[in-house]
Amino acid sequence: MPTYFQRPENALKRANEFIDVGKKQRALDALYDVIKSKKHRTWQKIHEPIMEKYLDLCVDLKKSHVAKEGLYQYKTICQQVNIKSLDDIIRGYLALAERKTEEARKASHQAVIDVDDLDVIQTPESLLLSAVSGEDTQDRTDRAILTPWVKFLWESYRQCLDLLRNNNKVEKLYQDIAQQAFKFCLNYQRKTEFRKLCDNLRTHLTQIQKHQHQATAINLSNPESQQMHLETRLVQLDSAVTMELWQEAFKAVEDIHGLIALSKKSPKPSLMANYYTKLGLVFWKSNSQLFHACALHRLFHLTREQRKNVSKEEMERMASRVLCATLAIPIPASRNQMDTLVDLDVSAIDKQRKLATLLGLNTPPTRMSLVKDLMKYSVLQYVAKDLQELYNWLEVEFHPLKLSGRVANSLEFIKKNEELSPYVTAIEHITITRLIKQVRHPLLCRYASTL
Repeated sequence: MPTYFQRPENALKRANEFIDVGKKQRALDALYDVIKSKKHRTWQKIHEPIMEKYLDLCVDLKKSHVAKEGLYQYKTICQQVNIKSLDDIIRGYLALAERKTEEARKASHQAVIDVDDLDVIQTPESLLLSAVSGEDTQDRTDRAILTPWVKFLWESYRQCLDLLRNNNKVEKLYQDIAQQAFKFCLNYQRKTEFRKLCDNLRTHLTQIQKHQHQATAINLSNPESQQMHLETRLVQLDSAVTMELWQEAFKAVEDIHGLIALSKKSPKPSLMANYYTKLGLVFWKSNSQLFHACALHRLFHLTREQRKNVSKEEMERMASRVLCATLAIPIPASRNQMDTLVDLDVSAIDKQRKLATLLGLNTPPTRMSLVKDLMKYSVLQYVAKDLQELYNWLEVEFHPLKLSGRVANSLEFIKKNEELSPYVTAIEHITITRLIKQVRHPLLCRYASTL
């Protein structure tokens, strides 16, 4: 070993000399030699400036894999002595990578990059397309500036998460980095990386459950650990909804429900309110009006029970939406007892039960049960005045000749309300269905009496 490696301070001094003459790779090699040296495996204060300089060079040279190797060595050095140092070093490294990437975005004219997968930047198709599309010099320059930095930042997030997984000493850092990675996917519209990140987190959670015997393993029975995991999964769900990745959003909902099931302590009401809100949106986007309405029912009851300072206006807004969502549920076709017995679509029944489980229900809801809940739980007393009679006209009273005129004002109110307007078409269909059924019934009775 060279003499300047005998003491870590000398290695740092030598690296600075290399940097002064523009030899950054030589400086990086010198620092890595002292980091991996078995002679210097006992943590000292000098290790921090060495790692900071090492990671600065990795960022400048865009060498994420070299940064990963150094971080693994540093984790071994300081895990038992000073875990706070590892936390500070990793946070500083990611902050620098984020800052450099943001500077690259400002320097280029691109807000996001048009590469589908950062792990495969150049494909035969993209090369051929660029050759025939007449791409100008500015486009190529922008891509050359921004793409390498975005790829470097993505690799840095992924490698840090792999480094910190299933380690209770750095659990908070792991969750913070996961949330930063979701924010990165949002800022740069990285849908492919978002899916990979979700898969990685699920793999890590599976590993936590399999390796509970390890000394530093995360205990999922710990309320604090459960809370951190739930908060990260809610960020995942929020990001999936914002990016309109509805399949990933549904997977995130399943992840959240699985974590809630593991919990021995009830999650925070604010967390559950966010969960029901996003779950309702996912159901709406998947055309599951029944479960969408059920999610809004759960949210309304949770808010009324847990929040003591809810304003009258907010209760009116929530109740009006619950009413409209419930009335917008399609009316199921009339079926006799034999039809019910013959219906043995096991997959459909299992799907209904699975969706009900996500809402914390033992049995799937029905349109009739949710309509009854409007009265049972006094939801109607909170709805807007323009909607208060809509329930009676569509669900209680029988006036086929007056129905259209009576609901006209309520439908006009719904159309003008931005939050309720998505339900207007479905409620119009329900009105027509009710009208046809109400007119059809006396005609059938009259026809039967003539036979």
